[in-house]
Amino acid sequence: MPPRRAVTGRSQEPRQRYVEELRLLRAEKGDSLRQLGNALGWDWSLFGKMEKGETLGGPEVAQALDQHYGTPGLLLTLWELAAADPTQFRERYRRYMALEREAVGLWQYSVSRPPGLLQTYGYARDALAGGGLTGQELDQQVEARTGRQKLLEGDSPPPFRAILSEAVLRTSLLDVQAWREQLEHLANASQGTNVAIQVLPFSAGPHGMTGTDVMFLRLLDGRTVAYAETDVGGELIEESARVERLHRAYDAVRDMALSRAESRQFITRMLEEVPCEPST
Repeated sequence: MPPRRAVTGRSQEPRQRYVEELRLLRAEKGDSLRQLGNALGWDWSLFGKMEKGETLGGPEVAQALDQHYGTPGLLLTLWELAAADPTQFRERYRRYMALEREAVGLWQYSVSRPPGLLQTYGYARDALAGGGLTGQELDQQVEARTGRQKLLEGDSPPPFRAILSEAVLRTSLLDVQAWREQLEHLANASQGTNVAIQVLPFSAGPHGMTGTDVMFLRLLDGRTVAYAETDVGGELIEESARVERLHRAYDAVRDMALSRAESRQFITRMLEEVPCEPST
């Protein structure tokens, strides 16, 4: 489906509109990518990737561009719309992502990988590349996944509880430094006021969610929905009876998990086991 166009002839798709404005403003200014990079102090290749739609850059880049072009707030607003645009996610995730942004409470059980809301850039890139993504699609999906984490930032972020199977902490990346950064991120996040992390050790034995990742969202209208994912696919579940069954299984797992303090110690021990890269 071609991008929707407004009367100006420019796209109404947030990400594409952001790209178009970046190209137009630079052309009007008469800057080359290298000149733009030199003027703002970023590598010029970043601006090239932004104008190709391969990355959004960060809000600080959008703000700097607004100042450079004399468009106060324009590019930052477009950046915010593009970052929040659910169409950047694959089709089966889009409704879930729209609901996630409205959630007033979130809780998750993870089987073998950190929750997307707690993944570092390096982990997300390795995980998505391992799933077969390459090139621009890989860049966009990494950006989309890590961009979700803004949900947990700000003045009043929703509470988020994550129960991690021990397998999450033992399924390391091949890149030792990237894996260390991921464990450090989990350890730091576990000390936050709105994020609670618990570890379910192997010693807990069999349970009702052994092969299922599940995220629960409590919405403003009081409803709870769930997104369950297995090795063969994912499903958004809104039927109250099915959500309740999953919720009971989750509660049972939570009862078996280590406390928050014990979990933080567990993650720290895993971090201590990661070999340090040799100094040069």
